[in-house]
Amino acid sequence: MRRKISSGHVAFRIIAYTVCLLLALLSIFPFVIMLINMTRSTPEIQGATLSLIPSTHFMDNIQILDGKSFNAIIGFKNSFIISASATLLTLYFSALTAHALIAYNWKMRKPFFTFIMAVMMIPAQITGIGFFQFMYKIGMTNNFLPLIIPAMAAPAGVFFMRQFMLASLPLDLLEAARIDGAHEFYTFNRIVLPLMKPALATQGIFAFVTSWNALFMPMVLLTSSANYTMPLMVQLLRGDIYKTEYGAVYLALTMTVLPLFIVYFSLSKYIIAGVALGGVKG
Repeated sequence: MRRKISSGHVAFRIIAYTVCLLLALLSIFPFVIMLINMTRSTPEIQGATLSLIPSTHFMDNIQILDGKSFNAIIGFKNSFIISASATLLTLYFSALTAHALIAYNWKMRKPFFTFIMAVMMIPAQITGIGFFQFMYKIGMTNNFLPLIIPAMAAPAGVFFMRQFMLASLPLDLLEAARIDGAHEFYTFNRIVLPLMKPALATQGIFAFVTSWNALFMPMVLLTSSANYTMPLMVQLLRGDIYKTEYGAVYLALTMTVLPLFIVYFSLSKYIIAGVALGGVKG
C-alpha cells in the first residue's frame, strides 16, 4: 500500500511540475520573441517564417530609433514619475480605505463597499471623455497631475486590501494600541502598514504595471513631446505614416518592459514571504 501511495504521489508531482514548466514556457515565449525581433529587420519580421535565432540588425535598429522622435531618457523619466507617484497613492489610500472598512463598525460601511464595487465595474473609457473635458476647462491638460491624482481612488486596490485585512489583520492588536493611547493614523502607519507588506507588494506590482502601460489617458491628455511616456512614444513609432520599422518598435518595447521586470523582482520576495507566512498561519 505504501508503494502505491508513494508512486502515485511521485507521478502527481511529475505531472504538476510538467504542467507548471509548460505554462512557464508559454509565459516566457512572447518575451523571447520580443528579444529576438529587436535584432531583426522589418522584412525579416514580416516574413512568413518564425525564427528563434537572433539576427544582426540590432545596431541598425538603435540607429533607427536615434533618427526618430524617440527619446528613451525623457520617456523613462516621465513614465517613472507618473507610475511611481500613482502607485504610492494607490497603495496608501487603498489601504487606508480598506482599514476604515475593517477596523471600524459604522452604519454605512456595507453600502459604501457596495458602491466601491459598483464603481470598479465601470470601464475607464466611458468616463474618459468627461474627464478630459473637465481637465481641459480647468487648464490641466499636458500635465502629469491628472494621471497621478485619480490613483487615490482605486476600487480594485481597496477590494484587494480589504480581503487581505479580513484574513490577516488582528483587530485585537488595534484595540491594544488604542488602549495604550496611540492615535488612529499612528496605529495605521506604524502597525497596520507593516503587517500588510505582502499585500502592498502584490498590489504595488499591479498598480505600477497598470500605470506604466497606460496609453489611452496619456494619449488624450499629453500633447507635448517633452511629457510623452514610454508607451506613448512606442505608439508613435507604430503610427509612422511613411514606414513602420518593426525591429525598432520591438527594441523600444524591450526598453519599455525592462523596468517592469525590475519592479517585479524587487517586490517578489515580499510576496513569497507573505505566502509562506499564510501557510504557517493556516
